Amino acid sequence: MPSLALLSRRALLPLLAALLLTLGSALASAEQEAVAPPTIQQLGEQLQSRIADLRRIDDELQTAPARYQEPLEIRRDDRAFRALQDLEKLVQAVLALPADAADRQAGTEYVQQYLETAAERILQRVDTLGQRIDKGFDSLDELQGPERLQAEARVHSLQAKRFRYYSALVAVIEGIQSLQLPVQSLLDEVQPRLQLQAEALVGRMEFNGQVLRELRGRQPQQRDNADLNTAISTLSAQQKTDIANLTTMIALLERLQVPTQDYRATLVQQGQGLSLATLESGAITTLLQETWDSVRESLGTTAPNLVFNVVVFVLIVVTFYTLGRFAKRGVRATFERPGVRMSTLHKNTLISLTGGTVTLVGFLIALAQMGISLGPMLAGLGVAGFIVGFALQDTLGNFASGAMILIYRPFDVDDYVEVAGVAGFVKKMSLVSTTIATFDNQTLVVPNTKIWGDVIKNVTAQKVRRVDLKFGVSYGDDVPHVERVLREIVAAHEKILETPETNIRLHEMGDSSVNFIVRPWVRTEDYWDVYWDLTREVKVRFDAEGISIPFPQRDVHFYPATADAEAALDDARRDDEPG
Repeated sequence: MPSLALLSRRALLPLLAALLLTLGSALASAEQEAVAPPTIQQLGEQLQSRIADLRRIDDELQTAPARYQEPLEIRRDDRAFRALQDLEKLVQAVLALPADAADRQAGTEYVQQYLETAAERILQRVDTLGQRIDKGFDSLDELQGPERLQAEARVHSLQAKRFRYYSALVAVIEGIQSLQLPVQSLLDEVQPRLQLQAEALVGRMEFNGQVLRELRGRQPQQRDNADLNTAISTLSAQQKTDIANLTTMIALLERLQVPTQDYRATLVQQGQGLSLATLESGAITTLLQETWDSVRESLGTTAPNLVFNVVVFVLIVVTFYTLGRFAKRGVRATFERPGVRMSTLHKNTLISLTGGTVTLVGFLIALAQMGISLGPMLAGLGVAGFIVGFALQDTLGNFASGAMILIYRPFDVDDYVEVAGVAGFVKKMSLVSTTIATFDNQTLVVPNTKIWGDVIKNVTAQKVRRVDLKFGVSYGDDVPHVERVLREIVAAHEKILETPETNIRLHEMGDSSVNFIVRPWVRTEDYWDVYWDLTREVKVRFDAEGISIPFPQRDVHFYPATADAEAALDDARRDDEPG
């Protein structure tokens, strides 16, 4: 049975493979048939069908009631755009033919009549839409409320449709040019129309922009004025629509190789920002030229006084800045004289304050020379200082703590300190924070409030330090012998000071050892060398002298219980038992 099932499976595998190959071939063939491009004849027939639909709707519009006119026009425009898309496909199909083929010439002549007719019909439709748009704008002044909103939406819809027809017209012109057919007469008619639309948009945008700036200038004083806010909102919406329309018009003009740098400069002026197309079109050059002309005209009347004041301002600032640098050098030289004992923070602070004060005085004098009143400015600085001080309470707290460190000098640069839970050498000090480097070369920046609000331990403040060591020996060792060995070790070390005298005493009798203290005095920089040297030498000498260093130990004594004690324990147990 297993072998029969195996044979059945093996027989099915080739059958399934053949079936999959057949199915794949069928799908590939169907896909090739599905993506096969339509022929010129098929595209022409489809275009003829679209044109027939357009003519039918035109006939219906002639006899339809007024209420059906607008819906039928929407349907006609929809079919017109579809017909123009089919015409574009037909042009591409003709262009795909070889240039020297007989079908190419016949196809070009076949398409030419449709392109010329399409251009003529589009121009007629654009004119009709323009009349309806103008009529719609004229009627807006007579409407209010929802009716006005509906009328505005209808006008905007007609404008969008007109731009769509303009785009289709440009596509027709491009099709005629690609087929190398005469197009200059059509360009002479279309380009002025598009430029006129662009100029009208630019003029309206510039005028509305000036009005908007005027209204927004009034807004801070009249925030509750509903009419003012409505006017600003309406004009802003109109500006947004005009900017979008001008962007579309610029794209159409550029497709016809018409210069548009002036129009793109207007977009930049209206806050649309920069783009690659703006840079390539030369709009930035135009905008900069206009700005320079405006500045040059303004400078023509104010330049002499302005230049003189600027020169005087710069000279005063540079002079006092130089004096400030000389003042800093003089103060620094004074602090570096022998006998001047000040902390590094104190020196740096006074040096910086000296230079900054001289420069600030010069800057205020320069402002006064420019005609700027210092009274209101100082008052404004006072108010701003209060606000900033309230917002930066923690930072000001650090300044205050830094000032206290500056006055009392609990440590200085290169001192080894233990502050705010950290230990290390002080590398930098400021009025805000202190930078500490630990033994393993980590850099810690500690706010001064953390330091001044806690215990400050300056390990290196004194030039001489005492090394505290404790050594334990066995109870069986000779005490005088141990003291003699310890004194010899201390006397042999060259970095231990003779004064103050080293203190060696039997300090205590511990649980497991007799403990001696050794307390020599050394220079602060020799502390750890002496500490480690003595610890090592004591271990070596104790081993050589037969002095033992005991391990912690404990004696436990066991006493057998007596008969009376056992009887008392039994009585206590019975008393503890319940009821």
